[in-house]
Amino acid sequence: MRSLFKALLLSLVMVTALTGCRTAPIYNVQDQVVVTPTGRPLTLQQVRAAIVHAGAALGWQMRDEGQGHMVGTLALRDHMAQVDIDFTPANYSIIYRNSTNLNYDGNNIHSNYNGWIQNLQKSINTQLALQ
Repeated sequence: MRSLFKALLLSLVMVTALTGCRTAPIYNVQDQVVVTPTGRPLTLQQVRAAIVHAGAALGWQMRDEGQGHMVGTLALRDHMAQVDIDFTPANYSIIYRNSTNLNYDGNNIHSNYNGWIQNLQKSINTQLALQ
């Protein structure tokens, strides 16, 4: 009975440890179309402002790195995610750049990263709709 209990306890610890290390393929946003409720085209500056405002609301630090390009950084506890954001008046992309403590292996990353990128994408789309 005692060895059965130990085996069950060891199994539970192993399952818990493996569950905490969830990874998934990296989620990148490629050429997301800029949409406004009126269909009116936006300027490059309006798209930039929407991205900066959306990121700031979620804790992202945005740094301009040339016209139509910025780098976004999100630092939470001991985790860091960094993305390249390319944008035009017609579309934008969010592409993985770098990370710390997110188990990135070249293809997969901690699944929280993908949630952060999806939230950023939704927030940008909301801000664009307000333009």
